[in-house]
Amino acid sequence: MDRRRLPLNALRAFEAVAQFGSFTAAAATLSISQSALSRHVISLEESIGRKLFERGHKAIQLTREGRVLLAGVAKGFDRIDQALQEISSQPGHHQRKLRINLPPSFATKLAVPLLTDFQRSFPDVVLEVSTPYGGPTTEFDVAVVYTRPTADEWVTDLLWEARPAILCHPDLVGRGSNNIAAFINANELVHVKIVETEPYHTWQRFVSQNGISGVTTARGVTFDTASFAIQYVLSGQGLALVDPILFRDEIENGRVVAPFDAHHYEGFGYYLKIDAEGLADPLMAGFRSWLISRFRNHNRDEGEKPVLRLVSSSDGA
Repeated sequence: MDRRRLPLNALRAFEAVAQFGSFTAAAATLSISQSALSRHVISLEESIGRKLFERGHKAIQLTREGRVLLAGVAKGFDRIDQALQEISSQPGHHQRKLRINLPPSFATKLAVPLLTDFQRSFPDVVLEVSTPYGGPTTEFDVAVVYTRPTADEWVTDLLWEARPAILCHPDLVGRGSNNIAAFINANELVHVKIVETEPYHTWQRFVSQNGISGVTTARGVTFDTASFAIQYVLSGQGLALVDPILFRDEIENGRVVAPFDAHHYEGFGYYLKIDAEGLADPLMAGFRSWLISRFRNHNRDEGEKPVLRLVSSSDGA
């Protein structure tokens, strides 16, 4: 389609219907009649020769073509909005907004020192941070995602590999025996939910990888995040199987302990994701290089924390 003839009003109508899942709500948001909104969407479908919505009796759903178009439309409008905000800012006060998605536990334990450090270096950047459970939303510039290695449309960089180990309150160490199977059986298990995996997945894989037999893992309490799991452990209850990197402070001050030198690994880690087109944006590309530099010298085998070294603008791309 010729860019000069892009149906911008129809695309706005399509995006609104896709966002709200309702022609009525979309029309109200855009302050137009529902019939006018419907005409926009129908004309868009006719112009591209593809059906964008499956219209049911009580609900509508995007088709595969609709999902593809929505990703491009949302990204395009976001870029337009960002450009308009940039050029409309007050003279002499140039500001940019950077939308960042972070996993909840990562944000809780690391975001404050990281982002405080970033804002000292780049005071004219306005940070907008969200911590959605289950992965990033569609509206972000850069995201840190807890996942396995994946092949997708995003430019992906590994920050660090997650190797969960048993953490518990120090008072629990005296209970049971020095045998890891007996220790696990003698205590409550604390699980951390991972999207698209079974509730007890991590504990099951942990005992399997470490050759531990005679252990029942389908029991205990499950939390949405590792931070909540550790809060429960700090109350004196349960064994949490989490990445010690996130809870180095609690380990160093003795509030929790790792009673056994055993961990679990199956590819999960914290990955930085950015849209490939975003690499052409100096701010997004610079933040990517800046954040990667914070973990560049991290060495898990030596038990070091992620490095939060201040990097000047010349150090990052």
